[in-house]
Amino acid sequence: MESLSDEMTQLSFPLLLINFKAYRETLGRPALKIASMAERAARENEVCIAVAPQAVDLRLIAEAVEIPVFAQHVDPVGYGRYTGHISPEAAVDAGCVGTLISHSERRLTLELIEKTIERASEAGLTTVVCADTVERCRAIAAYAPSAIAVEPPELIGTGIPVSKAKPEVVSGAVKAVKEVKAEVRVLCGAGITRGVDVEAAVTLGAEGVLVASGVVKAPDPYRAMVELASAMRT
Repeated sequence: MESLSDEMTQLSFPLLLINFKAYRETLGRPALKIASMAERAARENEVCIAVAPQAVDLRLIAEAVEIPVFAQHVDPVGYGRYTGHISPEAAVDAGCVGTLISHSERRLTLELIEKTIERASEAGLTTVVCADTVERCRAIAAYAPSAIAVEPPELIGTGIPVSKAKPEVVSGAVKAVKEVKAEVRVLCGAGITRGVDVEAAVTLGAEGVLVASGVVKAPDPYRAMVELASAMRT
Protein backbone atom coordinates (compact mmCIF):
# COMPACT_ATOMS: atom_id res chain seq x y z
CA MET A 1 0.00 0.00 0.00
CA GLU A 2 1.37 3.42 -0.99
CA SER A 3 1.92 5.95 1.77
CA LEU A 4 1.01 9.62 1.41
CA SER A 5 4.74 10.36 1.01
CA ASP A 6 5.00 7.91 -1.89
CA GLU A 7 1.99 9.47 -3.57
CA MET A 8 3.40 12.99 -3.23
CA THR A 9 6.70 12.13 -4.90
CA GLN A 10 4.90 10.73 -7.94
CA LEU A 11 4.16 13.07 -10.81
CA SER A 12 0.49 13.44 -11.75
CA PHE A 13 -1.79 15.76 -13.65
CA PRO A 14 -3.09 18.41 -13.41
CA LEU A 15 0.37 19.72 -12.57
CA LEU A 16 1.59 22.98 -11.07
CA LEU A 17 5.27 23.20 -12.03
CA ILE A 18 7.20 26.04 -10.37
CA ASN A 19 10.39 27.14 -12.12
CA PHE A 20 12.80 28.76 -9.65
CA LYS A 21 14.92 30.25 -12.48
CA ALA A 22 17.99 32.06 -11.10
CA TYR A 23 16.30 34.55 -8.82
CA ARG A 24 17.95 35.67 -5.59
CA GLU A 25 14.76 34.54 -3.83
CA THR A 26 15.37 30.95 -4.95
CA LEU A 27 19.02 30.37 -4.09
CA GLY A 28 20.05 28.08 -1.26
CA ARG A 29 18.04 28.31 1.94
CA PRO A 30 15.37 30.64 0.46
CA ALA A 31 14.86 28.00 -2.25
CA LEU A 32 14.40 25.36 0.42
CA LYS A 33 11.82 27.53 2.15
CA ILE A 34 9.79 27.96 -1.04
CA ALA A 35 10.04 24.24 -1.83
CA SER A 36 8.74 23.47 1.66
CA MET A 37 5.83 25.82 1.04
CA ALA A 38 5.10 23.97 -2.19
CA GLU A 39 5.13 20.66 -0.34
CA ARG A 40 2.67 21.99 2.22
CA ALA A 41 0.41 23.44 -0.49
CA ALA A 42 0.45 20.14 -2.38
CA ARG A 43 -0.42 18.17 0.71
CA GLU A 44 -3.23 20.46 1.83
CA ASN A 45 -4.80 20.87 -1.62
CA GLU A 46 -4.20 17.34 -2.91
CA VAL A 47 -2.72 18.68 -6.16
CA CYS A 48 0.62 17.72 -7.68
CA ILE A 49 3.09 20.57 -7.30
CA ALA A 50 6.63 20.16 -8.64
CA VAL A 51 9.59 22.51 -8.29
CA ALA A 52 12.54 23.20 -10.59
CA PRO A 53 15.39 24.65 -8.50
CA GLN A 54 18.73 25.93 -9.73
CA ALA A 55 21.19 23.13 -10.52
CA VAL A 56 23.35 23.78 -7.46
CA ASP A 57 20.33 23.28 -5.17
CA LEU A 58 18.82 20.15 -6.72
CA ARG A 59 20.12 17.64 -4.18
CA LEU A 60 19.42 19.98 -1.25
CA ILE A 61 15.80 20.35 -2.29
CA ALA A 62 15.21 16.74 -3.36
CA GLU A 63 16.45 15.40 -0.03
CA ALA A 64 14.31 17.84 1.96
CA VAL A 65 10.87 17.61 0.34
CA GLU A 66 8.54 14.85 -0.81
CA ILE A 67 7.21 16.50 -3.97
CA PRO A 68 8.61 15.99 -7.50
CA VAL A 69 11.81 17.89 -8.27
CA PHE A 70 12.79 18.90 -11.81
CA ALA A 71 16.06 20.08 -13.28
CA GLN A 72 15.79 23.32 -15.24
CA HIS A 73 17.98 21.87 -18.00
CA VAL A 74 19.99 18.79 -18.87
CA ASP A 75 22.36 18.13 -21.74
CA PRO A 76 22.16 15.20 -24.18
CA VAL A 77 25.35 13.61 -22.88
CA GLY A 78 26.28 10.53 -20.89
CA TYR A 79 29.26 9.78 -18.69
CA GLY A 80 32.65 11.06 -19.81
CA ARG A 81 34.48 14.18 -20.85
CA TYR A 82 31.67 16.72 -20.70
CA THR A 83 32.99 19.51 -18.49
CA GLY A 84 30.26 21.98 -17.58
CA HIS A 85 27.43 19.81 -18.87
CA ILE A 86 24.59 18.39 -16.78
CA SER A 87 23.94 14.78 -17.70
CA PRO A 88 20.47 13.29 -17.20
CA GLU A 89 22.06 10.68 -14.93
CA ALA A 90 23.46 13.43 -12.71
CA ALA A 91 19.99 14.94 -12.38
CA VAL A 92 18.53 11.55 -11.44
CA ASP A 93 21.31 10.96 -8.91
CA ALA A 94 20.52 14.35 -7.35
CA GLY A 95 16.92 13.24 -6.86
CA CYS A 96 15.14 14.66 -9.90
CA VAL A 97 12.15 12.94 -11.48
CA GLY A 98 12.02 15.25 -14.48
CA THR A 99 13.57 18.09 -16.41
CA LEU A 100 12.58 21.17 -18.33
CA ILE A 101 13.95 21.31 -21.86
CA SER A 102 14.40 24.35 -24.11
CA HIS A 103 12.91 27.06 -21.93
CA SER A 104 12.85 30.34 -23.86
CA GLU A 105 15.78 31.48 -21.69
CA ARG A 106 17.73 28.30 -22.59
CA ARG A 107 16.35 27.68 -26.07
CA LEU A 108 17.55 24.69 -28.07
CA THR A 109 17.30 23.76 -31.72
CA LEU A 110 14.79 21.10 -32.68
CA GLU A 111 17.67 18.69 -33.28
CA LEU A 112 19.01 19.22 -29.75
CA ILE A 113 15.53 18.98 -28.29
CA GLU A 114 15.07 15.57 -29.88
CA LYS A 115 18.44 14.35 -28.61
CA THR A 116 17.81 15.70 -25.11
CA ILE A 117 14.38 14.07 -24.88
CA GLU A 118 15.93 10.76 -25.93
CA ARG A 119 18.78 10.93 -23.41
CA ALA A 120 16.59 12.19 -20.56
CA SER A 121 14.04 9.45 -21.22
CA GLU A 122 16.78 6.82 -21.22
CA ALA A 123 17.77 8.03 -17.75
CA GLY A 124 14.16 7.81 -16.57
CA LEU A 125 13.34 11.52 -16.44
CA THR A 126 9.96 13.02 -17.25
CA THR A 127 10.48 15.59 -20.00
CA VAL A 128 8.65 18.92 -20.19
CA VAL A 129 9.64 20.81 -23.32
CA CYS A 130 8.87 24.51 -23.65
CA ALA A 131 7.66 25.94 -26.96
CA ASP A 132 6.51 29.36 -28.07
CA THR A 133 4.14 28.65 -30.95
CA VAL A 134 1.53 26.13 -32.04
CA GLU A 135 3.74 25.11 -34.95
CA ARG A 136 6.73 24.42 -32.71
CA CYS A 137 4.52 22.45 -30.32
CA ARG A 138 3.41 20.30 -33.24
CA ALA A 139 7.00 19.66 -34.32
CA ILE A 140 8.16 18.77 -30.80
CA ALA A 141 5.21 16.43 -30.20
CA ALA A 142 6.69 14.08 -32.81
CA TYR A 143 9.64 13.49 -30.45
CA ALA A 144 7.27 12.11 -27.80
CA PRO A 145 8.18 14.17 -24.71
CA SER A 146 6.15 13.64 -21.56
CA ALA A 147 4.66 17.11 -21.86
CA ILE A 148 4.93 20.35 -23.79
CA ALA A 149 4.53 23.74 -22.10
CA VAL A 150 3.40 26.41 -24.52
CA GLU A 151 4.81 29.79 -23.48
CA PRO A 152 4.82 32.88 -25.72
CA PRO A 153 8.06 34.55 -24.51
CA GLU A 154 6.69 38.08 -24.86
CA LEU A 155 4.26 37.35 -22.00
CA ILE A 156 6.73 35.70 -19.60
CA GLY A 157 7.06 37.69 -16.38
CA THR A 158 4.49 40.29 -17.47
CA GLY A 159 1.55 39.19 -15.34
CA ILE A 160 -0.52 39.10 -18.53
CA PRO A 161 -1.73 35.48 -18.71
CA VAL A 162 -1.44 33.62 -21.98
CA SER A 163 -4.71 31.87 -21.15
CA LYS A 164 -6.48 35.24 -21.35
CA ALA A 165 -4.31 37.27 -23.75
CA LYS A 166 -3.76 34.52 -26.33
CA PRO A 167 -6.26 31.73 -25.67
CA GLU A 168 -5.97 30.56 -29.27
CA VAL A 169 -2.32 29.69 -28.66
CA VAL A 170 -3.24 27.38 -25.77
CA SER A 171 -6.19 25.71 -27.47
CA GLY A 172 -4.26 25.50 -30.74
CA ALA A 173 -1.28 23.88 -29.02
CA VAL A 174 -3.54 21.31 -27.33
CA LYS A 175 -5.17 20.41 -30.65
CA ALA A 176 -1.88 20.25 -32.56
CA VAL A 177 -0.08 18.13 -29.96
CA LYS A 178 -2.94 15.68 -29.51
CA GLU A 179 -3.19 15.21 -33.28
CA VAL A 180 0.45 14.13 -33.37
CA LYS A 181 0.79 12.23 -30.06
CA ALA A 182 -2.36 11.91 -28.00
CA GLU A 183 -0.44 10.80 -24.91
CA VAL A 184 1.67 13.97 -24.70
CA ARG A 185 0.41 16.32 -21.99
CA VAL A 186 0.06 20.05 -22.63
CA LEU A 187 0.80 22.72 -20.04
CA CYS A 188 0.78 26.46 -20.49
CA GLY A 189 2.83 29.23 -19.00
CA ALA A 190 3.66 32.94 -19.34
CA GLY A 191 1.94 35.50 -17.16
CA ILE A 192 0.03 32.97 -15.02
CA THR A 193 -0.38 34.53 -11.58
CA ARG A 194 -3.99 34.02 -10.43
CA GLY A 195 -6.47 31.23 -10.00
CA VAL A 196 -8.68 32.57 -12.78
CA ASP A 197 -5.70 32.31 -15.15
CA VAL A 198 -5.42 28.61 -14.30
CA GLU A 199 -9.16 28.05 -14.67
CA ALA A 200 -9.02 29.61 -18.14
CA ALA A 201 -6.05 27.41 -19.08
CA VAL A 202 -7.81 24.24 -17.96
CA THR A 203 -10.94 25.24 -19.87
CA LEU A 204 -8.78 25.57 -22.99
CA GLY A 205 -7.49 22.02 -22.54
CA ALA A 206 -4.24 22.53 -20.63
CA GLU A 207 -3.40 19.87 -18.04
CA GLY A 208 -1.41 22.17 -15.82
CA VAL A 209 0.68 25.32 -15.74
CA LEU A 210 4.34 26.30 -15.63
CA VAL A 211 4.93 29.34 -13.44
CA ALA A 212 7.90 31.24 -12.05
CA SER A 213 7.94 34.87 -10.88
CA GLY A 214 4.19 34.86 -10.22
CA VAL A 215 4.93 32.53 -7.31
CA VAL A 216 8.55 32.85 -6.24
CA LYS A 217 8.58 36.67 -6.34
CA ALA A 218 5.08 37.07 -4.94
CA PRO A 219 4.71 38.93 -1.61
CA ASP A 220 3.29 35.70 -0.18
CA PRO A 221 4.51 32.71 -2.26
CA TYR A 222 2.49 30.19 -0.25
CA ARG A 223 -0.75 32.07 -0.78
CA ALA A 224 0.02 32.33 -4.50
CA MET A 225 0.62 28.57 -4.72
CA VAL A 226 -2.60 27.77 -2.89
CA GLU A 227 -4.64 30.01 -5.17
CA LEU A 228 -3.21 28.33 -8.29
CA ALA A 229 -3.50 24.82 -6.86
CA SER A 230 -7.08 25.36 -5.72
CA ALA A 231 -8.06 26.48 -9.22
CA MET A 232 -6.86 23.17 -10.62
CA ARG A 233 -9.40 21.30 -8.52
CA THR A 234 -12.38 23.17 -9.95
